[in-house]
Amino acid sequence: MPKREEMARNRWLAPIAHRFGRSELWRFTRRSVPRGAALGLFAAFIIPLGQIFLAAFLALPARANVPVAAAITFVTNPFTVPFWLVVANRVGRFTLKVDPDTMGSAKAALEQGWWTEFGWWLQTAGVTAFGFVVLSVVTAALGYLVSSFLWRFVVARRWGRRPGRRQVIRTAE
Repeated sequence: MPKREEMARNRWLAPIAHRFGRSELWRFTRRSVPRGAALGLFAAFIIPLGQIFLAAFLALPARANVPVAAAITFVTNPFTVPFWLVVANRVGRFTLKVDPDTMGSAKAALEQGWWTEFGWWLQTAGVTAFGFVVLSVVTAALGYLVSSFLWRFVVARRWGRRPGRRQVIRTAE
């Protein structure tokens, strides 16, 4: 995971490096962590390369946690890309209801001329790209909700384990 100093020294981030030095972007709070998770998941699926930088750039105006946003982008890595390609293709097909029999005039146009070689590839790539857009939006929303719930659960559990808190509860009973 990139550290604050490493990001400040990066030549690509030099024009805005002073903004990455703000401590509010590196604190783990109940609002910044879910924002970072959502932005990290969004960047992981929306763009195949440079997703860490995209997540970090998006975290600046959103005041999200930069380390969480950068770390969550690793959900898409070279080992998991084939899996996510298949998932994105199926999500795109399901969302767009693409069926070879219902293509109609678009299928006829693709079967004529030099498009015949690229027709299948164009159809598959378009559906997969749309599937990635759907995945980025849905996983960002789910990531925000799940991380917010987990944050509250962990904090509530820690508060329940505090010695002073147990004594107050016991005396009230």
